[in-house]
Amino acid sequence: MPSAKLHLGTRRNLCSLCHLLLHAEKRGWAVRGVWRSYSQAGKLDPKSQVGKMTHLKNKAEKQKRQRERLESIEAGLAAGMKKETGCQGKSKALKNTVLYDIPTIAGQKKDTSGPLPTSYSPRYVEAAWYTWWVKEGFFKPEYQHQLPHQKSETFSLSIPPPNVTGSLHLGHALTVAIEDALVRWKRMQGYKVLWVPGADHAGIATQAVVERKIWKERGALRQDLTREEFLQEVWNWKEEKGNEIFQQLKVMGASLDWDRVCFTMDSGFSKAVTEAFVRLHEQGLVYREKRLVNWSCALRSALSDIEVENRQLGGRTELSVPGFQGKVPFGVLVTFAYKVEGEEDEELSVATTRPETMLGDVAVAVHPDDSRYTHLQGKRLCHPFTGHLLPIITDSTVEQDLGTGAVKVTPAHSHADYELGRGHGLPSVSVIAEDGTMTPECGEWLQGLNRFMAREKVLAALKERGLYRGAKEHPMVLPLCSRSGDVIENLLKSQWFVRCEAMAQRALEAVESGYLKFTPKFHEKKWKTWLSNTSDWCISRQLWWGHQIPAYRVLISGSPNIGEQEEADGLWVVGRTEEEARRKAAGMLGKSVEALELVRDADVLDTWFSSGLFPFAALGWPHKTADLQQFYPNSLLETGSDLLFFWVARMVMLGEQLTGELPFSQVFLHSMVRDAHGRKMSKSLGNVIDPLHVIQGASLQTLQEKLQSSNLDPREIAIAMEGQRQDFPEGIPECGTDALRFALCSYCAQGDSINLNVAAVETANRFCNKVWNALKFTLAALGEGFTPLRTEEVFASSPMDRWILSRLYHTVEDCAQQFEECELHSVASSVHLFWLHDFCDVYLESVKPVLRSGDPVRLQSTRQTLCSCVDLALRLLSPFMPFLTEELWQRLPKMDSQAPPSICVARYPSPEHLAHWCHPEEEANFLVVQEVVRVVRSLRATYQLTKARPAVYLVCSEPVSHGVYEKYQEPLQTLSLAGSLRILHDSEGTEPPVDCVAVRTNDHTSVYVALQGLVDPPKELLKLASRQQKLERQLSDLTARIQEARYQEQVSLKTKSDHQQKISLLRSELERMEQAIATFQKMTVRQGSCPDRAES
Repeated sequence: MPSAKLHLGTRRNLCSLCHLLLHAEKRGWAVRGVWRSYSQAGKLDPKSQVGKMTHLKNKAEKQKRQRERLESIEAGLAAGMKKETGCQGKSKALKNTVLYDIPTIAGQKKDTSGPLPTSYSPRYVEAAWYTWWVKEGFFKPEYQHQLPHQKSETFSLSIPPPNVTGSLHLGHALTVAIEDALVRWKRMQGYKVLWVPGADHAGIATQAVVERKIWKERGALRQDLTREEFLQEVWNWKEEKGNEIFQQLKVMGASLDWDRVCFTMDSGFSKAVTEAFVRLHEQGLVYREKRLVNWSCALRSALSDIEVENRQLGGRTELSVPGFQGKVPFGVLVTFAYKVEGEEDEELSVATTRPETMLGDVAVAVHPDDSRYTHLQGKRLCHPFTGHLLPIITDSTVEQDLGTGAVKVTPAHSHADYELGRGHGLPSVSVIAEDGTMTPECGEWLQGLNRFMAREKVLAALKERGLYRGAKEHPMVLPLCSRSGDVIENLLKSQWFVRCEAMAQRALEAVESGYLKFTPKFHEKKWKTWLSNTSDWCISRQLWWGHQIPAYRVLISGSPNIGEQEEADGLWVVGRTEEEARRKAAGMLGKSVEALELVRDADVLDTWFSSGLFPFAALGWPHKTADLQQFYPNSLLETGSDLLFFWVARMVMLGEQLTGELPFSQVFLHSMVRDAHGRKMSKSLGNVIDPLHVIQGASLQTLQEKLQSSNLDPREIAIAMEGQRQDFPEGIPECGTDALRFALCSYCAQGDSINLNVAAVETANRFCNKVWNALKFTLAALGEGFTPLRTEEVFASSPMDRWILSRLYHTVEDCAQQFEECELHSVASSVHLFWLHDFCDVYLESVKPVLRSGDPVRLQSTRQTLCSCVDLALRLLSPFMPFLTEELWQRLPKMDSQAPPSICVARYPSPEHLAHWCHPEEEANFLVVQEVVRVVRSLRATYQLTKARPAVYLVCSEPVSHGVYEKYQEPLQTLSLAGSLRILHDSEGTEPPVDCVAVRTNDHTSVYVALQGLVDPPKELLKLASRQQKLERQLSDLTARIQEARYQEQVSLKTKSDHQQKISLLRSELERMEQAIATFQKMTVRQGSCPDRAES
């Protein structure tokens, strides 16, 4: 798709900026925030000429790269943002990709008879499983009857229906990762689980997409088609493109029941929407009234209050407005005068930020106690353009200190003025039309002119007539359409509204009584604040795509045509069908149905109205279906915290009103996903990440091509592409679904925001590989013909087996508690800790001697422990990583043919079934052992014993601990990487060899590591002396920094804390360094070397 060209003036300005920066770089200027001159780069060692030359070379190369980057940006801008040719064509890869190439029909079980590939490959692992899961019915609640561990309880929730126009973004991915983890956990526990999939028709967004498509293909507007023709175009588009997001949900592994998929424009759901509107109207909660509404001229539609974003302006601010060329200044308070009727020398000045609306002024209000205007009360003002006379009225709501203290009253375009006008019986004059142009009421000189062009023309006319009194910057709140960015107009319209006060009060009481709970709990305060101040909800939308309002205007045969009547004067009836509405109208008017003509309201309902019915309408309401009786109310609602008022509040209010029950008893609101730098994700910043790019990998070229095909302004594209080059210079590596899901769930989702870094997903990918290798090791250790025992039959015989099973028990216990509290990040952390540290780093390493021993008794016990650990640990991991765990679990030996067919429906581990594995004393003992291992490994690192296996001696004075060391002697030696291990009593005559380095681990144990023959003391002393000098310089520089005069005032608390932590680490490392130097000096003396020479 060819990219749009920059406006010539803008392009010149941007190119000039590039020239300026390039010129500054060539001159060696220190352009702040871009480069520093050489003198600022820090002093070099004067003795190190080579280092200096290297530094200068690196500096030059860096500046060359920076210059080339700016030149590249400039070239792109000059060429109208043509596609870059320098982008790399391949994405960064973590490792070689392995493909699953065994022919497998969709729905057929994957072939796992062959050996595991050498390393973990997401494409291999994630192939074929999903279609098999769906075909086998594992995701359906009916499958629960086949589970031997089935429970009587149900667990149900609905996915927040994504827009049918959309594709997955990271907010969707987080929602799917969290909800699927909860759903899979409950299913594995034996609950009857239903997770309902769905999609929202997204009225405004979908209509806009199809309108653009028609214009591109035919050069036709929506208005060139009939309503039926246009709706057919939308349905055609929906069938062709609208199900893409469902395919993406399947790629994410979402275990939804696809046989129950729901679309909000389906026939059944549409009937539910009609039923809801009719019932609410019959209950007096839906009414039609001519009132001021929030109007988007760009969308030509009304909006609800929460679809309006209020932007705070500090003063004069120029903004782009859809449909208007150039920028419009806002935050300017204009003062002009009205002449008093019959008194040419008397005038009354008013101030406004919207001078174009003065054509709709019907009065000027002053405070009754304002002495400046007492003599004018009751008089009239002459409107300079319309000739109307405007009364000067008094009202106590006028703020005397704001502006001139006199307020122009424009009831048709201001909520405050509307209420004031109603109180004083003033008329309303609409001067701005639906399309943002001025109406005939303004006069021919303004009629049809854009509102912002009219503003300038009005100001010019005021100046010409000598009525302009000046302008100044003025802080203000500017209402913007959250969907289009348009400046909201307040227009007087007859619309349908929902009375919210009583429903909102019941929603408040539900939380206060504890029937509705929020996680995190702090959202309850927001809930109370918003519902305590909610207003009636405008649900009319001036669109064609959506649920047409089931309301009809009634005309009596022989009456004037509908177009000749004021809309508010007519009779409106509501009905499920036109026939029902006609019968109602005939009964109300006492006329025959034949004498009536009905015209249906052309407007559609707000999309959030239908979405608010989703938890029960998706289950068949208003019919009493089996699904509705069994799965409503839902057990849980999980969604983003940004939907608290858009969706959650509406569902609670409508659900309780229409069904008599809350739609759910618990609400879990997750955080907003931001980029790694904490910025809100925005296409204009280039930081929006498609989850499929993380799963499948994407080159920088792919990322930038997608950006160039977007609807962004070319200037924004330039900035966004540069952001992508900085964040993803090598593209995004292929990480896989499991890694993405696990990384997302590893963040604390109960805070304000999640700063997602793709590096975290890469880390999760490496964790997948760790689990993969652990299973390969385990399967090799189990060998052929191994038959596992049931969990209750496994009793460990060795200390290490008891320890790992006890750790597994406590991990299961932690997961159970943390899942119940929706702390998925804690569950993920517990499972990660067990796999990575307890099982892989400790247990697997410790049992290698056992597996090599050939002792059949020890081998059998260790194998049973290994199998039990990987079986249950895979189940713990399965809700987060369904593909990896299925692939590996299928390859484990099973007890018998009655084993579950899939890990999806295997029993989730519970502490009740593993209580016989709980050995807290064994875990406490091993903590003592691990401290010794830590000390020995630290000594190995300090003395750089990379491959050496030194002799290690433990000297212990406490009998109980001595017994623990002896009990764990074999794993202690193995984990310490010791050549030999002797455990000695701390008594007279007991002393390790003299060539050992010693460290006291606690008050009763000392560790000695023999170094003789493993190190070269003089050589090591030289290395340590150099390292010591470097650390001392760092410590000195940092200490001097914190002692500077203005350090306390200028440095943030976090930076201060970081500095103190670094100082502490430097001191600890220097202390260890001094101990090592002392040890090597002693060894040098014993070898007959000269210490002075070693230190020179």
